[in-house]
Amino acid sequence: MSLTPGGTTHRSTLRWQTARVLAVRDETPRARTLLLALPAARRHVAGQHYVVRLTAPDGYTASRSYSVASAPDDTGEVELTVEALEDGEVSGYLHEVVEPGDELEVRGPIGGFFAWPGNTPALLVGGGSGVVPLMSMLRQARREGTADLLRLVVSARSPADLYYAAELPGPQTTVLWTRSSPGPRPAGRMTAADLAPVVRGGEDVYVCGSPGFCDAATDLLTELGVPVPVIRVERFGPSG
Repeated sequence: MSLTPGGTTHRSTLRWQTARVLAVRDETPRARTLLLALPAARRHVAGQHYVVRLTAPDGYTASRSYSVASAPDDTGEVELTVEALEDGEVSGYLHEVVEPGDELEVRGPIGGFFAWPGNTPALLVGGGSGVVPLMSMLRQARREGTADLLRLVVSARSPADLYYAAELPGPQTTVLWTRSSPGPRPAGRMTAADLAPVVRGGEDVYVCGSPGFCDAATDLLTELGVPVPVIRVERFGPSG
């Protein structure tokens, strides 16, 4: 495992290794998933991430963190889903240049605070690309037959912007549309009424998305009586 009993990242995960790109696929017009093969299998915990580092011929380096989308396993393969950011030097390269057979420097898996152990009830709330680490949790639960432990609420602009559109829907998930809605719920931001049916009490809560989304979701959850100490937040956004 990559976590010590205390929930901290194991030292071996901080070493750089060279991963080979096995496959790439588009999730949305602005999101791409890369399947990587690691030379040394390192089983991650759902919610953890890897750092990808690019090195230019002149020695300049740039690195960014990307959450693991795949469920934990021992195969040595992981999926990272990358959103293309405007002027993003790493995300742009991963979207426009990388193809199967290429190699990437990676370090991980990293992270303990946002990691789900896989055997406790949890409410997952994701906005846009914030669904990526939550998808790892959902995939693990479905594979292990414990999906009843989870409830997942995802906010997306439109059906074209929904990550993992063919796989994500199910009895554990609720999708909210903010710009264009194909269903009975009008398009609009998430409300307390959207979250109230999935708050069961006693579960840990994982919130992931943009800073604005995370702040709004946390406010709604506390309004519904969810204790602040059980809410774990991971904010996504551009890095300098």
